[in-house]
Amino acid sequence: MSEFVDSWYRLDLGDPMLASEMLDSIEADFLTWSKSAPQGKAAVFYRHESEGRLHCVLVLYFSPPAGEFALSLNALACPSPSPSDLALLAESQNDN
Repeated sequence: MSEFVDSWYRLDLGDPMLASEMLDSIEADFLTWSKSAPQGKAAVFYRHESEGRLHCVLVLYFSPPAGEFALSLNALACPSPSPSDLALLAESQNDN
């Protein structure tokens, strides 16, 4: 998993009002994945972003130790997100 350690990942879920089922599924899958995650404290964060558009989108950010999981969802590598308005969706429970 070392190739994932330095990159954050981003996944745009689209309209927040339509993303709740997908968000719940990703959270559950992440918690299952994280039980056997081989490295570090992995976490998934979310934020509503508008980027100048009329409507906002729900964006997930995966910490570097969650890179393998993020890539399984076709998330894209991105710079470390600003902590402003980020909320924690899920965090691994192991400290490997």
